[in-house]
Amino acid sequence: MQIEEKSPFDTPFEWIGGEPRVKLLVDRFYDLMDLEPGYAELRAAHGPELANARERLFMFLCGWLGGPDYYVEKHGHPRLRMRHMPFSIGIKERDQWVACMDQAMGETEVPEGLRTRLKNSFFQTADWMRNKGV
Repeated sequence: MQIEEKSPFDTPFEWIGGEPRVKLLVDRFYDLMDLEPGYAELRAAHGPELANARERLFMFLCGWLGGPDYYVEKHGHPRLRMRHMPFSIGIKERDQWVACMDQAMGETEVPEGLRTRLKNSFFQTADWMRNKGV
């Protein structure tokens, strides 16, 4: 039986290190998308410019992790699935998103217990976002 690590923090936002660490994670995620050929389909889905995506993911993750709810304050309810419907998201895109985020979490030294929890949550969310079979 595996015993789950108990966080000494009230929220994942606190555990990750607050806004500066969320920003670092988001920036590394998008930098990797630009740098790593293995994320080519994921990068292509984002269009030529990433500044807007960086800002939105930062705002979203802050609130989703239990910190300030910047995204909701500025854009309203996230409606993730609806907002991602214009993009073709299949298994390859899902897997590239999760792998890219996991790599970014590793490179920005997200604590292992939190990284494991987040990777599972990210996978479930990314799988729910799929709108094509493959």
